[in-house]
Amino acid sequence: MFRTKRSLLIRRLWRSRAPCGGEEEAGDGGAPAEPRPQLCGGRGRGCCPAKLPRGGGRGAAESELKALTHAVLKRCKERQLEGLLRAVESRGAAHTPCVLLSARSDARLGAQRDALPALLCRVFRWPELRHGAPLKRLRGCCQADGAVTTELVCCNPHHLSRLCELESPPPPYSRYPMDFLKPMGDCTRAVMALADTGGPNYLGPGLCLLDSQVLQELGDHSYWCMVAYWEEKMRVGRLYSVQEPSLDIFYDLPQGNGFCLGQLSSDNKSQLVQKVRGKIGYGIQLTKEVDGVWVYNRSNYPIFIKSATLDNPDSRTLLVHKVFPGFSIKAFNYEKAYSLQRPNNHEFMQQPWTGFTVQISFVKGWGQCYTRQFISSCPCWLEVIFNDQ
Repeated sequence: MFRTKRSLLIRRLWRSRAPCGGEEEAGDGGAPAEPRPQLCGGRGRGCCPAKLPRGGGRGAAESELKALTHAVLKRCKERQLEGLLRAVESRGAAHTPCVLLSARSDARLGAQRDALPALLCRVFRWPELRHGAPLKRLRGCCQADGAVTTELVCCNPHHLSRLCELESPPPPYSRYPMDFLKPMGDCTRAVMALADTGGPNYLGPGLCLLDSQVLQELGDHSYWCMVAYWEEKMRVGRLYSVQEPSLDIFYDLPQGNGFCLGQLSSDNKSQLVQKVRGKIGYGIQLTKEVDGVWVYNRSNYPIFIKSATLDNPDSRTLLVHKVFPGFSIKAFNYEKAYSLQRPNNHEFMQQPWTGFTVQISFVKGWGQCYTRQFISSCPCWLEVIFNDQ
């Protein structure tokens, strides 16, 4: 009865830690725990999480981890503990401030600058996180910038994501035919113009329905990309223009601000579409940064991404990359997109240039090892069209 508020906050935080192995979380209410991603064929590369080591010494490791965590939490101010608890209990759904701590970490953690953030990520999000695993700071929600302060580092675990490294060699399931990925000069801007002209809801991938007169009337746009939401072969709603550097695309997100798919009216009554739509949840975060456009998987299920800038432009096939929950991937590279060769064949000029387009499918993938060969057969997916001006 005489415990201080700080000690109560620390106790609640420790009870809200991510479940390890078969343990069940003992937190106080809140959202359900994030399911642990399935292993990807045991390859141990890319965005495939690693298994936790088992065997003796686990109790000692747990005690050491608890001691380190409590030592870090004791360095936090009461307001920081409240923000951290809100982030942990909401599973990243709530907008929470940065938790800035001194970059000088405990000697037991090592001298790396990211030692403290990695520790809290391991405790509250990914118990299987390996030492030294790369982490990506989410610029859409994290305001801490190392160029501004070198003394402090943000330790909010929901301001970080795991980095999805491309596998080599690629898995066979990800092969995707390029039959209709033949380039055209200005059709990217033509597709963007649908938002202004009120174009038809049905515009299959690889089709361009606007003539050159409409293209000439297009002015300079302030948005850097547009997003279309599809259910199988039918586009749902209008194109969503993006002006802010970061955009949340979700179906159901408490305190969400961005492109809410749950508010779109759909006539698709397919049970599979309804089931997948309900699994989108927190969805994804799309962020434009200096080095390109990053996609962060905020949902509890994998997403699948195809982008011309993720692979060798001379390849006859593009790869569909599987991104697990909690991982980020650089889905688009402007410099590489500009360098892609566009054939001069007149036949190619009749089809759209997809070098500035990224396709993202929720939950269900497509490719040679799936029933679905094309993304237009996926229940719920996005088409992100970048402004090349």
